Amino acid sequence: MDRTPPSSAAHCAASHRFRSELRRWRARQGLTQRALAERVRFSRETVAAVESGRRFGSQEFAVRCDEVLGTGGRLAALWPQVAAEQLAADGRRGPRLGEVAQLEPTPVVRRDARDPEAVVAAIDELRELIGQVLSQPEPGGTPPSPGRR
Repeated sequence: MDRTPPSSAAHCAASHRFRSELRRWRARQGLTQRALAERVRFSRETVAAVESGRRFGSQEFAVRCDEVLGTGGRLAALWPQVAAEQLAADGRRGPRLGEVAQLEPTPVVRRDARDPEAVVAAIDELRELIGQVLSQPEPGGTPPSPGRR
């Protein structure tokens, strides 16, 4: 469960719709937040935080709620858009909100594992990627020191 609050939740259409649908289906079934939480095996605080927009849910949360509430998969169907908004809200992990729609899939490059040059190239790419991840500053902190790897 991502605890990052959706700072611009009021402006995020999919997140708002997800929360509204969750609340509507829960009320339609006559369930309290606590009763829903018990059935989906998440805490009441999690259900309340997702409904209020203080937290994003998770795909697992959406699927379990669909099953319990009998939505026909509506919440899970919204999830990819909610996840994109979640990434946009957390700039260090994904694109900014305006850039989400402009993303194009990166082509997968298949390499022959029997070709030593291809293996070395793949290892070099992984090292570069790991270096980039490790050099990113932690939330509210300073960049990690080189010796901390």
